[in-house]
Amino acid sequence: MTLLGPTGVLVVIVATAVLLLVIVTGAVLVARARRLDRLHVRTDAAAAGLAAVLDRRAAVVRAIAATAGPVALADADRRTLRAAARAATATRAAGEGVLDAEREAAENDLTRALAPLDTAALPADLAAELADAHARVSVARRIHNDAVRDTRALRGRRMVRLLRLAGTAPVPRYFEIAEPGPDGLPLEPAVRVAQDAVRAIVIDADGRVLLFEGVDPARPAETFWFAPGGGVRAGEEAVAAVVRTVGEETGLAVLANQVRGPLWVREVVFEADGTTYAGRELFHAVHVPSGDVDSSTFTEHEARTVKGHRWWTPAELAVTLDVVHPHQLPGLLADPRTLEPGPVPLAIH
Repeated sequence: MTLLGPTGVLVVIVATAVLLLVIVTGAVLVARARRLDRLHVRTDAAAAGLAAVLDRRAAVVRAIAATAGPVALADADRRTLRAAARAATATRAAGEGVLDAEREAAENDLTRALAPLDTAALPADLAAELADAHARVSVARRIHNDAVRDTRALRGRRMVRLLRLAGTAPVPRYFEIAEPGPDGLPLEPAVRVAQDAVRAIVIDADGRVLLFEGVDPARPAETFWFAPGGGVRAGEEAVAAVVRTVGEETGLAVLANQVRGPLWVREVVFEADGTTYAGRELFHAVHVPSGDVDSSTFTEHEARTVKGHRWWTPAELAVTLDVVHPHQLPGLLADPRTLEPGPVPLAIH
């Protein structure tokens, strides 16, 4: 038997390493495909559950429209309520369990039509049934939107997107409807804007990081620091969104080959200027030679919510008492100039 020479040993080592890499990658892909499948099943089940409680609420509303006395509901309001209940029922019949924009609009119309109703003048059992229906809708909607958030987060992973592990399954959408408040008037949806976004860790030649100082006009005394960026447009790649938003918000000319990432991913829900946003943020590193920032092209909204900007050194970020979003950012930027993306984005909060 001939012993392997140095070249043969090297070939065996390389072949073994490649085989192990293929096995590990295959195992990861199988695990993610299975998890994605479970998440889609969970989302479908949550959608069916939400559709069921919406159907039940429509049935209760139809009963109220038919039996409520004139003290509880004026005749004109009764006709409006009856029409809204019929519209919600028709939407359900057109697509069993489908939670689309048409269903959202019908349910919002139904909630608004309930605003003139004096629940105190309803029979106790009917008032209790309506309150229970509202509560079930609220809980079911949150369960559904949580499932949608988790599914969208996994579908956004680079490996899942490149290998199309989701197949032909459509991207699930959030279901946002108004909910009645304590005074009977409809509250605005808990989540008004649901979209993916990008954030840019802009680093200058001295290793400083650019952050904006933000403020919510509803709470002007509470300021915070955050990275430039914004929503990803339909059909837009993340890198292209970084190039666009950095240019719009800072005036810095950035090319696609200056963008590294995504480095990190964050699921976020926050309120700003009276609107609640939910979605996924992808953080990228952008290296620029100059630190000259031009914010003259800010939109009206940006001008009201951004007080200024600052180039931070890692040492300054490490000791600041100011609020920085995300909270992990100072610890992640010990040496900004060495930031490089890993095999998958690091999940942060």
